Amino acid sequence: MFVETKLLNKNGFFYRGLSEKNKYDDKTKECIENTVENLLDKETSINRPGMLLGKIQSGKTRTFIGITALSFDNGFDVAVVLTKGTRALAQQTYERLKSEFSEFYREDDIQIHDIMNLPDNLSQWELDQKLILVVKKEKNNLNRLHHALFEQYPELSQKKVLIIDDEADFASIGFSKTKQEIIEINVLAGQIDEIRKNLHDSDFLQVTATPYSLYLQPDDLKIEGSSKVFTPIRPAFTSLVPVNENYIGGDYYFEESENEDSVASRLYQPIVEDELLVLKKQDRRKFKIEESLTSYKIDSLRNAIVNFIVGGVIRRLQEQKKGERSKKYSFIVHTEQGKAAHEWQETVVNELKTLLREAVDNDPVLFSDLILESYKNLEESITLLDCYMPSFEEVKFEVMRALKKDYLMITKVNSEKDVSQLLDETGQLKLRTPLNIFIGGQILDRGITIGNLIGFYYGRNPRTFQQDTVLQHSRMFGYRPIEDLAVTRFYTTMRIYEVMQKMQEFDSALREAFEKGSQDNGVVFIQKDTRNKIIPCSPNKLLLSQTTTLKPFKRLLPVGFQTGYKTYISAIVDEIDDIIRSRSGGSDEPFLLNIETATEIMHLIKKTHDDNAGEAWDEASFISSMEYLSLNTDSENAGNVWCIVREDRNIGRIRQDGKFEDAPDTPKGEKGELKVARNVAKDIPALILLRQNGEEGENKWRGTAFWWPVLVAPENTETVIYSNKIVD
Repeated sequence: MFVETKLLNKNGFFYRGLSEKNKYDDKTKECIENTVENLLDKETSINRPGMLLGKIQSGKTRTFIGITALSFDNGFDVAVVLTKGTRALAQQTYERLKSEFSEFYREDDIQIHDIMNLPDNLSQWELDQKLILVVKKEKNNLNRLHHALFEQYPELSQKKVLIIDDEADFASIGFSKTKQEIIEINVLAGQIDEIRKNLHDSDFLQVTATPYSLYLQPDDLKIEGSSKVFTPIRPAFTSLVPVNENYIGGDYYFEESENEDSVASRLYQPIVEDELLVLKKQDRRKFKIEESLTSYKIDSLRNAIVNFIVGGVIRRLQEQKKGERSKKYSFIVHTEQGKAAHEWQETVVNELKTLLREAVDNDPVLFSDLILESYKNLEESITLLDCYMPSFEEVKFEVMRALKKDYLMITKVNSEKDVSQLLDETGQLKLRTPLNIFIGGQILDRGITIGNLIGFYYGRNPRTFQQDTVLQHSRMFGYRPIEDLAVTRFYTTMRIYEVMQKMQEFDSALREAFEKGSQDNGVVFIQKDTRNKIIPCSPNKLLLSQTTTLKPFKRLLPVGFQTGYKTYISAIVDEIDDIIRSRSGGSDEPFLLNIETATEIMHLIKKTHDDNAGEAWDEASFISSMEYLSLNTDSENAGNVWCIVREDRNIGRIRQDGKFEDAPDTPKGEKGELKVARNVAKDIPALILLRQNGEEGENKWRGTAFWWPVLVAPENTETVIYSNKIVD
């Protein structure tokens, strides 16, 4: 039977106009056009949606607006845009749509309404136009949509409708949600599905940057034989939003940052855990606000604020030097959800501002020292770019002027604030002065766009992190000029940074799998059961802060640990020496080591650590990952690891930049153990065992030898997510 395929109209009235206005590049046009072709050709539903997959702040909204325009030229009459259930995001989306379709809106070619403000008396003239409805994913909004489509204006339900579910993961069962959240989300999903089923002709497009809850949530647990692979619910099709080289995301903050020659290596600034406690609530026993300018209790926050002011001033001077119009810059403080904490933080930051301004005249030496410290901090990264660096005196003068003329605006952003006061005409957070500090919680989450962000002070508790949530908190992602990145700083605790780094690895590995089409084969999720056996794990039970991502040549190793004292561990180290040397024969060449012996060595190495003096090593995840990679293969060497031994090493515990050493395995040359490991680790992993001398002094160890293990995943590893802790 011959099936006629409808040709896509690419030169229609709406798409042509938006394409000219936004100057879509070829890759964006291809994404838009392929998506609409798929919507026309494939059956979609809430359980089998079309998928628009982009990175955080990568242009997903811009792209789905283009899809809306092209769909209007190809038979669709109504677009329902579902937004996350906050007034701020709904208004931002509404303002953005009005701005994008402004010419069509003015000429009465299109109607755009927030569903809660839809007029009761739309005329036939208006009903005959194309229609966009913005609807929060919230019970009353969805009830209002149902009423409008099926009771108030029933002719709309007979038209061809495109439902666009923005931030789609919010209306799907995500990782480690509470029972109440799941009930609420299921109710919303049920309402959406009920509306869709009663429409005469509709299609469903989901838009997200965190697709895990869509690709990886099975209706029921389905295990194919013993493969430990889950068969996920799959979208009808997936379109990838293209990103260009100016996009800055997790790979830049958490991977490129390891390159000391890159500006990215200067982005992260650690803060201590105790500072977050000080900023949680007022307590004069812990911190006196009048000492804000000198107290070590808020060192990082004070440095962050001063760095932001100095960085914003430097960028404005650079722009003036080029003859460009000076931009306004922004900074976010996002550590707590509670309104009381926001009020306290607003008080502290305002006090810092006041004391800084007073110090200009009352304590010029302190003021100059604070500005000079920030100037030197930012000069390092600006010098890497070989950009114009104004003199210290010029920067200091402009900082003084900015403070005296009140260029610094501090705004508390939470649900108590009238959203209309916060957003500009494009739906972004309004930058009212040259330097803008926003303090808040949930409203600063996903979707809200903040322009020219050069500072992000972050402290949400990683124990309660969900993968989709924490990545969406990262408002510092997006398209950023490299000159802005040179003065950008990201402040959080080492613990949170490492959790975010782990989640970036997870995100990167899964996205790569999706882009290669691997989602059609499922993704491996594993855990240890009560009998210490590796078994499949349901993805909706994962605690993402407790996961280990395995992919080709991924390295696993303890970082930040401290050894015990010689008196307590020397006998254990001697025992490890005997086991390893009896197997290696003193050779540098790789040899096969059975998994039982490798596990025994790992347990002994764990005993040489002092968890009270350093970061605790999760040796259970290390061993489980080693077992899985060694046993889950058809290789004749299954049940073994390639072992590479090196002795007499003198690497330090902490690097020059203040971070813990995480690369004890990277000497150069043919004999470098990491290169050797990658050469042999084809189907089973390589285990590098490095005997460190553990010197005191500069190396910051405890003057006793110890073994440092590094596990290298084999080249043929499929994407694997191991969780050592799940939600019951």
